[in-house]
Amino acid sequence: MAEFQVIPDQVCCECMRRSPLFSVLTDEEVELVNRNKTTISFNIGEIIRKQGTHLTHVVSLNSGYAKVYLEGQQRPNTIIRIVKSTSFIGGPGIYFDQLHHYTIAALTDAIICYIDVNVFRTLIDTNKKFAHLFLRDFSSNILTVYNRLVFLTQKHMPGRMADALFYLFEEVCESRTINICLSKQDMADLSGMSKDSAIKVLREFQKAGIIDYTSEGIELRDENALRRISRTG
Repeated sequence: MAEFQVIPDQVCCECMRRSPLFSVLTDEEVELVNRNKTTISFNIGEIIRKQGTHLTHVVSLNSGYAKVYLEGQQRPNTIIRIVKSTSFIGGPGIYFDQLHHYTIAALTDAIICYIDVNVFRTLIDTNKKFAHLFLRDFSSNILTVYNRLVFLTQKHMPGRMADALFYLFEEVCESRTINICLSKQDMADLSGMSKDSAIKVLREFQKAGIIDYTSEGIELRDENALRRISRTG
């Protein structure tokens, strides 16, 4: 297996920011990962993985936030989820066609560990607990995508934006404040509308006192009103 350069302060056995999936690995398996991974830091906006490229490594997000999105050929991108520190990012290509089916880009400064996909498959084959946690995590992510697909296809623009905001407040930031670097285009890609439409809906929400939207982030001001919009679509 290929040897990758290991950054000393990111040795796996000492890393407190690794994915919870790796908590069930033996010392020998952790060392195997450590010998076959490389750690890279990214700045805001940089591409971590490109849709359509060959899948040689899986990704573990050690710190920061990243967006996972589908690139359209002639249409805007669609953000399928936002990932945060200690998240593991795999994909169907691991066992299907060895391709990346989405692009990953840094929303903040981020530290990424790339792990050799052959080593990852070995862990799946030999460690049942690791395989179970991976399948559980993968299934949870798929359900998130399914649920988001429902509101993108069945709701009007205010309902789509309301659900996108609740996704950010409750699942990503776990706070009444969204303080990660999301552009207006990101909000449009997350809610399935054009940039102009997204800006219009956000301004309407702010004018109604539902949110406080500034260049530094979004604060939830009236949760009940936003939930009514989410329910009515």
